[in-house]
Parts: sequence; C-alpha cells; structure tokens
Amino acid sequence: MIMRVGQNPAKSVDFVAQPEKVTVAIVSYIPTLGGYYAQSLEVLKACLGSIWENTQTPYDLLVFDNASCPEVCAYLSEIHAQGKIQYLVLSEKNIGKAGAWNFIFGAAPGEYVAYADSDVYHFPGWLEPQIELLEAFPQAGMVTGMPMWTPAEYSTATAAWIEQHPELELERGKFLSWDDYWRHARSLGADEAKAQAHFASVEELTMLYLGQRYYIGAAHFQFVARKAALQSVLPIPSERPMGQVRLLDIALNERGYLRFCTPDWWVQHMGNTLQEEFKPQGTESHTKPAKRGSAKIWGFKPVRKIVNWLYHRTFEILYRD
Repeated sequence: MIMRVGQNPAKSVDFVAQPEKVTVAIVSYIPTLGGYYAQSLEVLKACLGSIWENTQTPYDLLVFDNASCPEVCAYLSEIHAQGKIQYLVLSEKNIGKAGAWNFIFGAAPGEYVAYADSDVYHFPGWLEPQIELLEAFPQAGMVTGMPMWTPAEYSTATAAWIEQHPELELERGKFLSWDDYWRHARSLGADEAKAQAHFASVEELTMLYLGQRYYIGAAHFQFVARKAALQSVLPIPSERPMGQVRLLDIALNERGYLRFCTPDWWVQHMGNTLQEEFKPQGTESHTKPAKRGSAKIWGFKPVRKIVNWLYHRTFEILYRD
C-alpha cells in the first residue's frame, strides 16, 4: 500500500519567516454588543487602528480573543485574513485575563511583549520610549507608557535597587498633577469627589535618571516587558475572569524586576465608550441623546438600585459559566 506519493515540497524551502523583535499583544472579551459592551467593538477597532497607524518599530500583532460574541470573532477573522493580525487566537471559552496572559507570554515569538487591553489607545511613537527604558535598565521587567500613581508595595524591589545606585535618585512626594491623575481615573468610571480625596492622600514614588523623572510602578492594562521576565513568573493562577492581575505585579516584584511608568502620555485607557478624541476623522456619533427627564428618573436612588440589581442578575444568567 502506498503511504505517500512524492516528497513534501516544503522540504525544498531553505528559509522561514522570522518573527519581529516585538510582539504587540491584545486580549479582547466582548460577549455581547449591548449594555455595558454596546460600544466595545468600536473601542476595539480604535485600539487596533491606533496600533496600525502609530507604530513605527517593526512588530507582529497577536490578538487573543477570550470567547467574544460572533460579531467580534467575525471582525477579527476578517482583518486577520487581510494580514493586519499576524497571530489570532479565538478561544472557545473565557479562560480569564490571567489565563490569556499565560498563553500570550508563553507563545509570543518576540523578545519583547507590548501588551494592552482592547480598550487602550496608542499615540504616535508610543512603543519606542518604553523599549528604550527597558534597554537602559536590563533589570527592568515592566514599563507602562503614561504617568500614573501605583501602590508602592508592588514595587519594593525597584525602590531598593534605585537606593543602591548613587547615580540615580529616589524621591517620594507629590509630582503627579491632578489633571494627569483625573485623566486616567475618569476613564475607569471613578467618582470625582472620591478621586480627589484619594489623590490628596497619596504620594508618588519616583526615580530621577538623566534629568528625567520616572514614576515607579507599572499598570497591567498596558505595559511593555521582556518576554523572558514574563515567562519567569508563569503560570499565573487564573480562577476568575478578572481580579487576579495583581499576581503578575507581585511575582515580578518578588523576583527583583524593576517597574516604571513614563513621564509622558504614550497610551491612554479609553474605557467602554468611544470618546470623540479617539474616533477616526470623518466618523459621526450614532449615540442617541437621552430623553428629556430621563436623568431625573435614573438619578433616583431606589430606581437605580433596582435597575442595577436586574442588570447584574441578567448578566450572571447570560454569561456566567
């Protein structure tokens, strides 16, 4: 019985495509195009569009979709077929953000992983300053491309390392402006009064290097890291869709990796609504204005309490595993 006819033509090929030095990685999860997620597909498109338009350094794009609805999967498959995504993974089940990280960090072919949630906008030239900071400090594990406050307990190794180097200066104080703080906090849906109280109660930990101030710490919604550093902390426990991302911060800190935020805005968290500043030029808003009197109705606390309970209960029924 003939098992094979001829030889596999691939044997005569003496080269294969080599990966780029940087793998840009995105995790998407949009289970429905209604409710909280009504604008999430447009936000995802803005995120990917900002990467395609504003990245000068050669890169490969990896998208891990965590069991989104058919419309989102169809969109991702279409742009993958167009060659805009080099690696596309469509997970049948939601394995959580940490589970997606385990896959991405283990599979990314590049030396560097530039990670972002699917609701992050990338400004022109966003990648290079983060790579430059990583290369300036071989011990660096994570760099986030915006100025921000982060809890000091997750960056004790960074502070201790700076204190051991006399050419660097460690400073504690109030360096972050309210405008910078609120610019990010409001994208998270924060209450302004509570945000002001928190802003007044905390101080930043910073490093002075070559006349420039860098914020100590990093965020897990966006960062650039050495793949080797990320792989050294795998696997990251994943038992819930969200809520375990701090384990990455803790693990990198325990292994002595440095964590920094840049002093300039190279990325920005958009949230679940697409603001005018992030929309492609020439597009129009299709959001319907609220009916007159609706704000008064939904501002009534008993009504809001009932509607919120119904919303969360419905979401659990529809999307909880």
